[in-house]
Amino acid sequence: MIDNVKHRQIYLIFLFAIAFISCKQDNRPDVSHINLDIKIDRFDKSLYADKSKNPSEVNMQMAKSYGLFYDDYIHRMIGSPEYSNDEVLKTLFKDQAYKDLTKDVDSVFPNLKLQEAGLTETFKYIKYYYPKAKIPKFISFVSGFAYQMPVGDDYLGIGLDMFLGKDSKFYKAIVQSVPLYLSRRFTPEYIVPRVAETYAHEELFEEPDENHTLLSKMIFQGKILYFLDQVLPESTSDSIKIGYSNEQLEWAKQFEGDIWAYFLENNYLYETDYQKIQVFLSEGPFTPGLGENRNSAPKLGTWTGWQIVRKYMEENPNVTLQQLMADQDAQKILNQSKYKPKQK
Repeated sequence: MIDNVKHRQIYLIFLFAIAFISCKQDNRPDVSHINLDIKIDRFDKSLYADKSKNPSEVNMQMAKSYGLFYDDYIHRMIGSPEYSNDEVLKTLFKDQAYKDLTKDVDSVFPNLKLQEAGLTETFKYIKYYYPKAKIPKFISFVSGFAYQMPVGDDYLGIGLDMFLGKDSKFYKAIVQSVPLYLSRRFTPEYIVPRVAETYAHEELFEEPDENHTLLSKMIFQGKILYFLDQVLPESTSDSIKIGYSNEQLEWAKQFEGDIWAYFLENNYLYETDYQKIQVFLSEGPFTPGLGENRNSAPKLGTWTGWQIVRKYMEENPNVTLQQLMADQDAQKILNQSKYKPKQK
């Protein structure tokens, strides 16, 4: 009898899990008809494989295969216009640090199948909402921590050396230029969300010049994060989307009402002094002025803008994603969101 009860419990849990998954998936459009299979071109592997060849020969082959990206890589990412392509390649191929870093990248990323699958799913949703969106070439590279995600005329680069995992020995060595609160996000699971965020900012949604108030900037950043809600794989956590640790995410949720009260009580929403408002939007280990002992989450203006936009879309179910992203009236979005989180 006990065994039968256990089996029934397991069966019910299984049914509940199926129903829950089905409900989640039903909230998203069907993109199975969109023909897309994204591949990431491993420039990093191609270049390293040719390190023993004549630099002139490598230069010609890379220029032919990678065009504008190769030119940017040589003259902006690892070299400068003062040096010839051959000189830059010679110096690079002799550099032991480059060899060590490339080997580490290869060990962490023997292939990019997981990232390619995530990008394929993400860009299917992007194409569903924005059919005319032009998908760039995705090219992975190693630049010695100079660039994480550069955008060119026809490419979006992925600096794999800046996604090796938060405990990478390299990040501990460059902590003076890249603080730990940034490098803790240099992990493989951040690649797809950062590509989507970069693409959204650079190719789809340019911030209006008239966005001067904290409120307008909060809502703009909140809309970008809501866009990520709709296009990233559903398994992507909120902490990964905004770049919080789990502790920071819980802190922001716990004190949501207090954060909002702080903005209202200090009349920050309509503040236009960039020096005063950028602390609520910029990366950092915490948000100055909020929390005790520097334990607050960073960029709480962005976090709050995200919650306002989510509430607005919840209150206005007939508004489409495209309508939301095109709407520049931050005050209207705030008013119609009925956003009033309770204080602790």
